[in-house]
Amino acid sequence: MRILFVAIGYEQLGISILSALAKQRGHDVRLAFSVALFNDRLHMTCPPVSRFFDDTKDVLHTIEHYRPDIIAFSPLSGSYRWSLTIAQKAKEIFPHVKTVFGGVHTTAVPERVIARPEVDYICLGEGDIAFIEILEAVEKGEVTSPLPNTRYKSADGQIIQGPQTGFIQDLDSLPFFDKSLWEDYFNLSDYYVTMASRGCPYRCTFCFNSFFADLPEKDKGKYVRYRSADHVLTELRWAKKRYNVRMIEFFDDVFTFDKKWLNSFLEAYKKDIQIPFQIFSHVNHLDEPTVKSLAAAGCYAAQIGVQSLDDEYKRKYLKRHETKEKTAEIIRLTKKYRIRARIDHMLGLPGEPPEAQETARQFYVRNTPSRIHSYWVNFYPGTAIQKTALEMGLITHEDAERLNEGISLDSFKHSHNLISKDQLKIYEIYQVIYKLLPYTPVRFRKKLKPGLFKAIPPFINEGIAFTLDLLSGLLTKEADHIIYAKYYLFHIYRTITGKLGFRKPRRMRHLPQEQV
Repeated sequence: MRILFVAIGYEQLGISILSALAKQRGHDVRLAFSVALFNDRLHMTCPPVSRFFDDTKDVLHTIEHYRPDIIAFSPLSGSYRWSLTIAQKAKEIFPHVKTVFGGVHTTAVPERVIARPEVDYICLGEGDIAFIEILEAVEKGEVTSPLPNTRYKSADGQIIQGPQTGFIQDLDSLPFFDKSLWEDYFNLSDYYVTMASRGCPYRCTFCFNSFFADLPEKDKGKYVRYRSADHVLTELRWAKKRYNVRMIEFFDDVFTFDKKWLNSFLEAYKKDIQIPFQIFSHVNHLDEPTVKSLAAAGCYAAQIGVQSLDDEYKRKYLKRHETKEKTAEIIRLTKKYRIRARIDHMLGLPGEPPEAQETARQFYVRNTPSRIHSYWVNFYPGTAIQKTALEMGLITHEDAERLNEGISLDSFKHSHNLISKDQLKIYEIYQVIYKLLPYTPVRFRKKLKPGLFKAIPPFINEGIAFTLDLLSGLLTKEADHIIYAKYYLFHIYRTITGKLGFRKPRRMRHLPQEQV
């Protein structure tokens, strides 16, 4: 069969593994990708500019030209509405095409997604087995029984729900990620992303893991699972040979969770791969021997969630149990071993005391990481924090309905019901301070106080924060900033070239067309 994955804005490893599984079974697989410049539903939104670069027609053209039997989507909440639009238009072109929705948003609100007329099948949770069973059912032309981890519509319109089975335990039984799908859009030499594990040991209330881990009805098995070190290293040897990779990112929730696995992997990586890499981790799973080993193997950056510096609040509302003292220790250790610590910090958390931002400012003055990422809280579907916001009256049931439909995300910042203008201004001032601190000489950091920015209008503070983040990252040669800038510059050039009637250049034109 002809299978078309549709994605927007960024590489999705979930799609890559499903593509590899489908190809193993002889199916033809393609990708229809929206670069979504200046409106990628994740990092950057600038509607006036994005309209010029809108490439939705290119996605629809791919669908019309390829004539797929199945179109598959794996949307986050931010891309869910766009995905529905593509599915609807695809059905108008090919009424008999089957559509499959999976991913986090679908799993959070399955009843809503399967009720949509443009959706035929949904996968809940891990879709490795479910997706293949859907392909087999569609190929046979009929479904005779419930399928695991799925819901679908029968011929008479009834919704058939399959059992929710346990998590795949042997990750080595799965193929490597199918990177060929993305070669026309991303420079995989600059930035190669992979995962060595699945699952997270924590259940933070703002994260999908808070409900994802409890999906199986029985015999769930371990939620945190690792590929063997040899399996990961074999993939990286292939990537090194094909792409001449210069940087690797491990997208695992907590890369350093299993110390025995980690030590074995790092020793082999240091001898065999020797490519700089970055990770995601947690302060409770870092210590001096671990940080030292990471640095020796080539780790140059670690992204670490902190979210709030009010320890009591975090324990009660976020289900996070790290302390300020432990966080300070890890920042010190990363500096000692020259690993760039990138701290995630949330703004607008429900129930967080107003003075928490000043507590955080003082902490970051004393313990300044390489970078402070500040994010506005989102009450994503299915998460415990959305329920907390409802109970506190921060959002109404109508607000929750819109969020669950993928509408009005970034609700805290943009809804007048959730925050006063004065409080919003305070948050935006601290956001500017957090951006400035890592790049301010030590002797001046204490002077970065809210009073310096009170006279500046909020929209200017917001612009200052964005500009500072961009310029400081480029000036200090942050790999993420440089890669992101190169991605945008290439696709701006590619879009303009296409609009002028020239042939669009391939992203990785030095590679052979066929998959190695």
